[in-house]
Amino acid sequence: MRMLSELTCHSLPSNHHRNCEKENEEEDTSLRKVAKELEASFLAEMLKYSGVAVPSDSFGGGAGEDAFASFLINQYADQFAGAGGIGLAENIFHSLKKWGTISEK
Repeated sequence: MRMLSELTCHSLPSNHHRNCEKENEEEDTSLRKVAKELEASFLAEMLKYSGVAVPSDSFGGGAGEDAFASFLINQYADQFAGAGGIGLAENIFHSLKKWGTISEK
């Protein structure tokens, strides 16, 4: 199944193909960003349950340390996803591309 934007681009005269290629690149960039964000969210949940950011006694503990543990987990997850993650973002990207675009409503 081809996306509507691809069908439209292929039906245009050749001098308009460059604009379609640019639109497809922008769409791919947007889809990759969404896919990486979803992978980062997934990794954050996994890290939360792994105990990675369990406060230690070395910083004195307290409510502040507990409150900022989630920020640390999210940063770890963003770094993992940004460095290639576990490959989930690439699979999500291909699924999004296969099934169409994301429309903001």
